[in-house]
Amino acid sequence: MSWQSPISPGYSWYEATVPDRPEYPAMPGSRKANVAIVGGGYTGLQAAYNLAKQGVDVTLIDACRFGDGASGRNGGQFGTGQRAWADETEESLGHERAQALFDMAENAKRYVLDFANGNGIDIEFVPGQLSVGHKQSLEKDYRDHAEAMAARFGYPHLTFMEREETASRLGSNHYHFGIRDAGTGHIHPMKLLVGLAKQAALAGANLFEQTRALKIDRQGGAIVIATDRGTITADRVLVACNAYIGNLEPVSASHVMPIRSFIGATTVLSDHPDVIPGGESVDDSRFVVRYFRKSRDGRLLFGGREAYTADNPRDISTHIRRQISEIYPQLANVEITHAWGGSVGITMPRTPFCREVMPGVTSIGGYSGHGVMLSNYCGKLYADLALGKGTELDLLKALKIPAFPGGTRFRSALLFFALSWYALRDRF
Repeated sequence: MSWQSPISPGYSWYEATVPDRPEYPAMPGSRKANVAIVGGGYTGLQAAYNLAKQGVDVTLIDACRFGDGASGRNGGQFGTGQRAWADETEESLGHERAQALFDMAENAKRYVLDFANGNGIDIEFVPGQLSVGHKQSLEKDYRDHAEAMAARFGYPHLTFMEREETASRLGSNHYHFGIRDAGTGHIHPMKLLVGLAKQAALAGANLFEQTRALKIDRQGGAIVIATDRGTITADRVLVACNAYIGNLEPVSASHVMPIRSFIGATTVLSDHPDVIPGGESVDDSRFVVRYFRKSRDGRLLFGGREAYTADNPRDISTHIRRQISEIYPQLANVEITHAWGGSVGITMPRTPFCREVMPGVTSIGGYSGHGVMLSNYCGKLYADLALGKGTELDLLKALKIPAFPGGTRFRSALLFFALSWYALRDRF
C-alpha cells in the first residue's frame, strides 16, 4: 500500500499502477517568485510547466501530494465539449458563443493528446465514448443532439445508436439508446499527472508538496501567500484548488462547490468479453451520472455514487457493486479490488469558473466533470495570459457564474437538498 491522502479515501487502482510516482519536497522556507500557484493538479502544473518553459520564476505548492485531488482520482474520460451540450448552450448564449466554447473544448482535447505524445507520456488513450439514455423520454433529445453537432457545430463524430446497437456495444440491455462519439476517448489520469509534474520540474518550475496555503493577501504591490512552511511573495497568483478550495479564498469557495464521487475497479473480466467489447468509455443520462470504462488490462472501472456532503460511505465497494449489478447482472458478485473517492468541483450552471478574485490573483476551477481536458488547457491558457498573450480564458471570464445560495453557513445544506432532489428524479 502506498501513502494515502487524508482528503480522498481509499487506495486507487491508478496509484497501484503507477509504481514510479515521485515525491516532491515540502517548501523549505519563505521565498519569492514571479508567479505563485496554489494547487498541484492539472491546472496548476500545466501553468507551471508552460511558464517555466518561458523562463518565468514560478513556485507551485500543494497541501498534499500531486494527484491526490481530482486530477489523479477521476474517471479518466475526456467527453466532448463543455459539460452542457453545445446545442443547449446555444439556446442561452447564441450560436457564436456556443461555437467558441465548443471549439475551446476541442482545442483542449487536442492539447492534452499533443502534450502527452510530445513528451513521451503513455496515458493509455483509448478512443470512443458511449453516452447512453436511461429514460425512453430522452430519445428525441439524443437524436437531435447528434444531428445538431454535425449540422451546426461541425462535429461529425456522433452517431445515434438504436437499442440493439446500444446493447451490443455495452454488453447490457439496461439502456434504451445512445450516442457513440468516435472523436474522443479515455485515459489513465494518474499517468498524465505524474508525467506532467516531471515535465514541469524539468522545465525549471519550483514544485513543493505537503505545503498548505493558509491565507492570500496583498501587501503593497505584492501578493503574499502564508503557508505552514513559510510565505511566498509573488507578483501574480493562480488559485488552482478547484473542489479543494476550502476556506482559502472566499470568492472561489462561494462559486465552486465540492461533491463527492466514488469509483471501484473490478478484477480483470477475463470471463466477460461481452462487457464493452469495443473498449469505449460510457456515461449515462442520469443527473447523478454513472460513468464507466474498461482499463487496458480488462478491468471495469465504475463510478457514479455521488454524495453531497463531506462524509464518506463506510464501504464504497458495496454501493459501487450494487450499481454495477443493475447494469451487468452477471457481475453481481464480481470482486472489487480497489475503491476510492474524491471531490468534483461544480458550479451552478456547470460551466467553468474563471475570475480575478483580487488584483493579481486569478482563480480557475469548477469544471463540473469535464476537467480532464479542460483543466489542462486552462492551465496552459493561464500561462499565456501571464505572458501577455490573448487567450480563450476570456470566453470563460465572460460567463455569468452565480454564487451558490445560502452563504457560508447554509450553502452545503442547500446543495445537499437540491442535488438529492435531482438524484431522486433519476429514478422516475
